[in-house]
Amino acid sequence: MSHSISRILIIGAGQAGAWAAHTLRQNGFEGELALVSNEDQVFYERPPLSKQVLAGEMDASATQLFSSEAIEALNIQWHKPDTAVAIDRARREVRLASGKLLSYDKLMLTTGSRARVPVKAWAEIDGVYTVRTIADAARLGEKLQPGRRMAIIGGGWIGLEVAATARKQGLDVTVFELAERLCARSVAPQVSDFLYQLHSDQGVDVQLSCGAIELAGAAGGAVLVSAAGAVAGLFDAVVVGAGAEIASELGREAGLATTSGLVVDACGKTSDADIYAAGDVAIHPELGYCIQSWANAQNQAISAALSLLGQDTPYADVPWLWSDQYQCNIQILGAAGSGEGTDIRRICGDNQQSFIRLDADDRLESLIAVNDPKLIKLGKRWIKAGMKLPAEILADPAQNLMTLKP
Repeated sequence: MSHSISRILIIGAGQAGAWAAHTLRQNGFEGELALVSNEDQVFYERPPLSKQVLAGEMDASATQLFSSEAIEALNIQWHKPDTAVAIDRARREVRLASGKLLSYDKLMLTTGSRARVPVKAWAEIDGVYTVRTIADAARLGEKLQPGRRMAIIGGGWIGLEVAATARKQGLDVTVFELAERLCARSVAPQVSDFLYQLHSDQGVDVQLSCGAIELAGAAGGAVLVSAAGAVAGLFDAVVVGAGAEIASELGREAGLATTSGLVVDACGKTSDADIYAAGDVAIHPELGYCIQSWANAQNQAISAALSLLGQDTPYADVPWLWSDQYQCNIQILGAAGSGEGTDIRRICGDNQQSFIRLDADDRLESLIAVNDPKLIKLGKRWIKAGMKLPAEILADPAQNLMTLKP
């Protein structure tokens, strides 16, 4: 480790910021470690917020990544709640909204992403919610009463998770999706069809190709929803699940190279040698776009923190994320391409099936497994080995795929 590094500053206290701080201390950094967070609550996992926390099945404190004692032992100088508003790269200083100036030898940006609200005025309407923070989940959770009506704007992963949670709590749920199918940006049409059927079977009203949405506040905190110019109904709560905005503006305004997020090399270094980035805000160095997942935030941050200390650790993990909806644990490995390839649906029972995409050379490109975590583990090994796979065996539920171990 370079002895010239005595002050490290991390901006953002989510999954990536937490693992960056933990990794730095675990690997011998004994200097000043400061961390800026725009929330009072820090170092917690977001995936349970739209599921167990929202449903009241898990206390928010259980989402904390490390014990309070472990966090205390990291000896962090906290600046919270506060927001970084500008980076002076020449002086190696960061200015906060409170007016504080923090100097650094090395800076790590783990600013993540935020819920996207397509129409700014929606955020001012009582009864309109997003699900991004513990506070968001707590506010919305109060609305989860049987018999109430909930509208969800957006049929992506977060919208569908909230829909499943609300239905299980006995709410009347309608999903409004502009596109012709669900999760269209991340999955193939046959997976969208599976998701549509899953939610329809549970009584969710899924409105595809719904047209332009308009929201208006009504009496008693209700919200009037219109779609394609026609009134769709009055709802007790409206959840906006219209994707995320990458929080890259701090780095972009400081002149760092950006595309969809901050451009980093395999070791997490930005276009400034003293600034690193990881998690939602940083592009995946091999894929060239941002990956919004729990595993990416953790592992890219670990890689970047080690590299910052002079232990170059290239990051090239295959994207992996999951979603829990009703009785289904849906795990997604890889990123589906649009070129030539083979799509395979493997059905092993009502509650266990998978969607497998092979590239033109019969190598695994992406895998979506429903209630089959063992297949995901095997898929990771197939990708790592670059193994050619026989489509006819993959498609046959009678075949034991463990015989295809690399």
